[in-house]
Amino acid sequence: MSMLPRPWLNRWRRALARALLFRTVFGERSQAGRALPLTRISPSTCIEHPEGLVLADDVFIGHFNLIEARQGVRIDTGVQITNFVSILTHSSHRSLRLMGHDYGTVPVEGRPGFIAGPVHIGAFSFIGPHCVIEANTQLGKGCLVRSHSRVRGQFPDFAVIAGNPAVVVGDTRDADAALLALHPEWRSRYEAWAGVANSAAGRRAP
Repeated sequence: MSMLPRPWLNRWRRALARALLFRTVFGERSQAGRALPLTRISPSTCIEHPEGLVLADDVFIGHFNLIEARQGVRIDTGVQITNFVSILTHSSHRSLRLMGHDYGTVPVEGRPGFIAGPVHIGAFSFIGPHCVIEANTQLGKGCLVRSHSRVRGQFPDFAVIAGNPAVVVGDTRDADAALLALHPEWRSRYEAWAGVANSAAGRRAP
């Protein structure tokens, strides 16, 4: 009999933790104070150097992510960042191995092997779970990064990106074209952000 209350207690604890710690709600503000009513960021996401994070509206950032924005992170409208994603604007491990205990005594610009640079994620892109977005990375609009990818460098609009290191493996407009063929009533909305010339309208599904 003493075991009976425990499941109810555990359910209550989980519900309370979700409500207080993990519930993602609409409404953020940019660092400049601009209202972002459609942007949602999980409380479990860690944002380091938030002054370097530039957010557009209608952005979703899920649970247990790390965004390190010292060198600048720009996330455009409609971006979805799922769970367990790291976005980093510096890498110091090479310098640490080379310099040992002297690492902290030298200014950043004098540390050999130190990598630093901004990250830009284009509009309506999707970042799958367990991805790492490294310094000096730029994703075009409409990109899709598959789960467990390590991403560094410049990637064009509508790229499907996968691997370690990540490479372009497809084009999101191929799947979009098939979906738009089934739902043509949404074509004008799609083309409003994708651009008519670059949209899925003239592409065939694979």
